[in-house]
Amino acid sequence: MVPARLGRGAGPRRPGRDVHRLPPSQGRRGWTDLGLGEYGLYYLRDKQKREVDFLVVRDGKPWFMVEAKKGDADLNPSLGYFKEITGATHAFQAAVEAPYVGADCFARKDPVRVPARTLLSQLF
Repeated sequence: MVPARLGRGAGPRRPGRDVHRLPPSQGRRGWTDLGLGEYGLYYLRDKQKREVDFLVVRDGKPWFMVEAKKGDADLNPSLGYFKEITGATHAFQAAVEAPYVGADCFARKDPVRVPARTLLSQLF
């Protein structure tokens, strides 16, 4: 399941899976406006109620996905499932309450838990 350029709020439909485009975000417009590529922001959900909060697509290809959690919960198995299905390069479970750490989130290719502060600091 690879999202292509999508129309107004619609996503590609496949049996048991939905991809939904989220409203434009300042970050996504910023990356595109800077000439860094064409970006899209989506969320993923299937009929088995697996979901991932955010999928960032760069130039029509899944780049990374984020599952947001308040605390340091166990790694959500949906990250690995949707990473394999979409072919996204990175899958992060971002813990909002975790303190910043000096690590490169994008050096990891496997689904991984990261502090939200660390991940967000590396997006620009």
